[in-house]
Amino acid sequence: MKIDLHCHTKISDNTLSIEEVLLLARDNHVTHLAITDHDTTAGLKQAIDIGEKIGVEVIPGIEISAYDYKRGRRAHILGLYVEPGHPTIEKLCKPLIKKRHEASYQMVQKLIDAGYDISWEEIQRFAEGGTGVYKQHIMHALLEKGYTDRIYGDLYRKIFFRGNSKQQPGIAFVPIEYIDAKDAIRVIRVAGGIPVIAHPGQFDNFDAVEEWVGGGLEGIEVRHPLHDGQDEAKAIALSEQYGLVKTGGSDFHGFYGDSDVTIGSISMDHDCLEKLQQRKQQIQIKV
Repeated sequence: MKIDLHCHTKISDNTLSIEEVLLLARDNHVTHLAITDHDTTAGLKQAIDIGEKIGVEVIPGIEISAYDYKRGRRAHILGLYVEPGHPTIEKLCKPLIKKRHEASYQMVQKLIDAGYDISWEEIQRFAEGGTGVYKQHIMHALLEKGYTDRIYGDLYRKIFFRGNSKQQPGIAFVPIEYIDAKDAIRVIRVAGGIPVIAHPGQFDNFDAVEEWVGGGLEGIEVRHPLHDGQDEAKAIALSEQYGLVKTGGSDFHGFYGDSDVTIGSISMDHDCLEKLQQRKQQIQIKV
């Protein structure tokens, strides 16, 4: 039995459809899979139905693209066991989805102006069936045209670099105003879900945990492809200090992810699942 608590589909930024993701999960002996597409619960009801037919229990989830405005850092907040289509989540996340798509259009125009032989129409083809265009879709088009041999690499960093005090932003960088992490935690709870800080090592979110626990944070992602031993140790220590559920998952993105990562490559034990279900009941009572 494998339990993977972090996975994406073509609804956001995976190359595989919901059905393809679930069939791969079944083939990889995953019995419980949290589908956590970025900033949307679209497709979750369909995923649950397909999962029931093929023997994979789908945990309805979301990964909200947030920002820690107090510390000036990005942050991703997972919501596990959220209610699909909950109006509070839709109200919070729908504007962000629109902003991301519009920003992607601006990025493409910047690249075209810089001489790259790509078009908005061909990039939209890669995003077909999803909520909008992501940077990965843009990179896919650049890869097909021979500008790079990988999605993430020197070209990605060159054109999308956010900039700092020493270096100008990349030629295609367009800023996006993300959701406040505290609002993301609050809304996930309103939707009956369990808020979990995703891969805190990636954005160095460890020092925000104490504050966010006060705002309703219930879990911390310990096991993740981007976490090294030091990140895991920090996450474990914080989980024990603040009584957070320890979670983990593959963060599978298909072709848009690390080639060594597949569904079920990171799995949690049944004790983790039981603790999440207990927290789910507690949150339902409070709501």
